Amino acid sequence: MIYFLEDDESIRKLVIYALMSQGFEVKGFDRPSAFRKAMKEELPELILLDIMLPEEDGISILKQLRKAPETASVPIIMVTAKGKEYERVEGLDLGADDYIVKPFGILELTARVRAVLRRNQTAPVPKEYRIGRLLISPERHVVQLDGEPVQLTVKEFSLLCLLAENAGNVMKRSVLLDSVWGLGNEPESRTLDVHIRTLRMKLKEAGSYIETVRGIGYRINGVEE
Repeated sequence: MIYFLEDDESIRKLVIYALMSQGFEVKGFDRPSAFRKAMKEELPELILLDIMLPEEDGISILKQLRKAPETASVPIIMVTAKGKEYERVEGLDLGADDYIVKPFGILELTARVRAVLRRNQTAPVPKEYRIGRLLISPERHVVQLDGEPVQLTVKEFSLLCLLAENAGNVMKRSVLLDSVWGLGNEPESRTLDVHIRTLRMKLKEAGSYIETVRGIGYRINGVEE
């Protein structure tokens, strides 16, 4: 499914017709409110996004889509009359996968759609963990709480990733100490407890996901106390 957010009806109808004739399933929207409603019901494989729109501009929508964990990886092609180099660079820097300037040829647009979809299908999917309100991405070294970044030290991040990889299971103190600090033979070290405490503080409400299992170690679950 491809979503096309474009307020110009003639362009919207032309693109939808052209893409559907090539075998794509497409839905068009003339304003962001209708687009957002559809996004809550079904996520598309690709989004064609105009910049000059009623209600809200496309750049703002792009930022929000890239910020939200559920839409961060959805391919987006900016389709706009704004063709200056710095405008294209801004869109690409903010996470757009491609940028096509009006007026454009339908064959060119179709080719770019196919290319972006092909790249998305062949690209390796980064390993990520979604635990309650947390998104943890070891590969991107990212932790988000409700879409907002959480700043952690290297050790705190390593500890959280290890817990996330084994979500729901109790991790022994000795295993955590050895994996993160190489202190497996010092199970009485308070280093682990100090880092767990600061990690809980930085994760705010989601800090309650990290449970203490007395006499054994810690585990992480996505349920707040």
